[in-house]
Amino acid sequence: MTKKIDINKIFPSCGEQKCEFILGAHNASQFPDIHYPEFAFIGASNVGKSSLINALTAQKVAIVSNTPGRTRQLNFFLLSDRITIVDMPGYGFAKAADKHIANWQRTSFEYFAKRAQLKRVFLLLDPIKGLKKSDHDMANIFNSVGINFQIILTKIDKIDPRKLVDIEKKIREESSLWPAMHPKFIFTSSKRNEGLSDIKSEIIEVLSHL
Repeated sequence: MTKKIDINKIFPSCGEQKCEFILGAHNASQFPDIHYPEFAFIGASNVGKSSLINALTAQKVAIVSNTPGRTRQLNFFLLSDRITIVDMPGYGFAKAADKHIANWQRTSFEYFAKRAQLKRVFLLLDPIKGLKKSDHDMANIFNSVGINFQIILTKIDKIDPRKLVDIEKKIREESSLWPAMHPKFIFTSSKRNEGLSDIKSEIIEVLSHL
């Protein structure tokens, strides 16, 4: 049974939704004791994750850095007092000691495995680079713990639309054995605010089935 969710309650058309930083968690014991539906965003470092979250919330809540691997904790944001957005550490590149990288990986895995309020993970991919080993490893984690995830292709403004079709086809072929993956891809450009309505629609769709 579905219920009708007013998208303007979460994403007001005026773009003035309230997005409040809750906390940054370095380990599982610091995860906030809140029970709003959560939507996590993760991807390789420098994939444009922070820029996308800022565009989605219409606020500069996530730190955009020129240094890949800058996000070193799980950052929780409460959006419109209705849902939680989680900005996760980038993977695949990090200027940090091995022990810190291992801690981020362990904390992220615990989050995926134990966070009951997590409703969907958005896996961001740079279509120019395609699926890398680190992306495969992350998708395999989602499948192993049964977490529903959806692919978002970022920075599409930098790619010829004709090439994008071939890139999507290749990624679909490589990801065909991931049962936890949502079949719809989302194409975004933070620079041109493209694809934001698609992300919002997917979030509303998830909420309508809770």
